[in-house]
Amino acid sequence: MIQEFATKFLGEVTPDVVGELLSPERHSLLVRQRRAHLMISRVQLIAAVFAVLTPMWILVDLAIFPWPLWGWLAALRGAATVGFAGILWSFRKSENIRRALFSLAAVQLIPTVFFLASQHLLDFYAPSGEMAQTVAAGYQFLPYIMVASLAIFPITLFEGGIYALPMILAMFGGVMGGYSILPFNSVVGALWLLFLLLVTATAAGMSQLHFMTSLVNQSARDALTRAYTRRVGEEILDLMFSAAVRSDKPIAVAFFDLDNFKSINDGFGHEEGDHTLRRTAEALRTVLRRNDVLVRWGGEEFLVIMPFTDCEGVAHGLGRLRVQGLGQRPDGRAQTASIGVAERMADACVSWQMLVERADRRMYTAKQNGKDRVVLCDEPIVPLKTSNPPKTPGIS
Repeated sequence: MIQEFATKFLGEVTPDVVGELLSPERHSLLVRQRRAHLMISRVQLIAAVFAVLTPMWILVDLAIFPWPLWGWLAALRGAATVGFAGILWSFRKSENIRRALFSLAAVQLIPTVFFLASQHLLDFYAPSGEMAQTVAAGYQFLPYIMVASLAIFPITLFEGGIYALPMILAMFGGVMGGYSILPFNSVVGALWLLFLLLVTATAAGMSQLHFMTSLVNQSARDALTRAYTRRVGEEILDLMFSAAVRSDKPIAVAFFDLDNFKSINDGFGHEEGDHTLRRTAEALRTVLRRNDVLVRWGGEEFLVIMPFTDCEGVAHGLGRLRVQGLGQRPDGRAQTASIGVAERMADACVSWQMLVERADRRMYTAKQNGKDRVVLCDEPIVPLKTSNPPKTPGIS
């Protein structure tokens, strides 16, 4: 049912895409970063618009409602304006998805409280007169406005329901509390319209999310191997390394350089070389965990980023690769690689650049001492062209 719904609004989608549209837990780190930036910028837009329009409406209340109703409404509008201004001040540009989700919750919470308080005031003072009742009825449209505003955010199906729930409960609670001013002849009709708006807004938000995810993945990945490009890999590595430092957790990288790759291009042509790179990337993906990141660092160089992984964990992962292999060369022989490993805590690295540099140097050590081998992070970096190659396992 969910896949049919997604296909109707988004076109042909895979089960993985459906999972990304249902829950944010399936999003990659890069998608989370881009989504956070977009969401916060749009939260600021809504907060700015409401911070300007909310106090301006005091003049309408002053002209239509009697004292002290317009005074209470003016005080309520002033408090809401301060809240929207606080959102503008507190949630500036950020790429933290939790902060972005919290900012969206905040910009939805203020109108919810305003709606409940204003309905209590309007019901208590019960303004008379056709114009006063018309303006008072306009206050009832705030839930529809806020639910409809979800359409401008790249949200999942789960998030659409969560963020609309406070407004739905507030409106339902207002009805149950006996608030008499409704712009509909039927309570059921009012709630039904709110539900239809929620479905439409959530579908629009999911469509935005799908488009944004596709665009991010397309621009972030190498066209040949579907691994992340070096530019994007550096960005991801910077984020992951900073997170590892804050949480005091390990993070490791494995630097792969395919052995004798130039001979494939020279002897069999660049097309066969491309096939070899694709097979290697696919072999690496089959042994990577969900949170590991594969980056095409250079021509025949790959970098695997492994968050929350120590040296022992890297060795275990490379053991799986040893069984799997890296595929075959055009001549039928197994493709091998020289691999260098580094880990933040074991190597006392203070930056991701230092981490990659350590892994790169160990890769060259492996290549200069026989190729088809691994130099792990708990082994010393020996000088190049040493006469005593380290006894480390190779990948065959």
